[in-house]
Amino acid sequence: MTAKDSTKERGDAKHKAAMEKQKAKIDSTIAAADTEQGIAVLLTGNGKGKSSSAFGMVMRALGYGQKVGVVQFIKGVQLSGEEIYIREKCPQVTFYQMGTGFTWDTQDKSADIEAAKRTWAIAAPMLADDSYDLVVLDELTYMIAYKYLDETMILDALSSRPSNQSVVVTGRGGGSALQDIMDTVSEVKEVKHAYNSGIKARKGVDY
Repeated sequence: MTAKDSTKERGDAKHKAAMEKQKAKIDSTIAAADTEQGIAVLLTGNGKGKSSSAFGMVMRALGYGQKVGVVQFIKGVQLSGEEIYIREKCPQVTFYQMGTGFTWDTQDKSADIEAAKRTWAIAAPMLADDSYDLVVLDELTYMIAYKYLDETMILDALSSRPSNQSVVVTGRGGGSALQDIMDTVSEVKEVKHAYNSGIKARKGVDY
């Protein structure tokens, strides 16, 4: 055996041992997770991709024939690819938008609060309906941050939803109380953004 072959053999053995150790750890974690129930996911942070990730889960749920509801807070003035696709290709998805656009565009707090209340009146029944496998509440965190909706009311609805139902909440912030009741919290961090280089938002990528 040459020195090169010997080095490769040691490297292969080291890699195999490391992968065996990793597999044992993963298998142990999977075995310990034996509770069957819906999960609550919060996708937050200042980076791009929170809503995109949520709609990825919508597609995943639809792949299994599950019932899905999507409620978008804040968004709705500018047409988006996900709205076009769901409305045209996925009529089985319950889809509702607040439709006022971003709060910094409207600059009308009273109107925004009323719109938020109307939108919550659509979302709340979904969270109480055990026929929904997945409910996405896109940009809900802003409703808490701006105090457009009562935080306790939102947290209670999320916590008391049917045990089989999963929910995804997206948006920046939302506070520690929201994070505390969620099962999975992922923070999307912005490292770079095309906007800052003067690149316009692109259809099919940004909206």
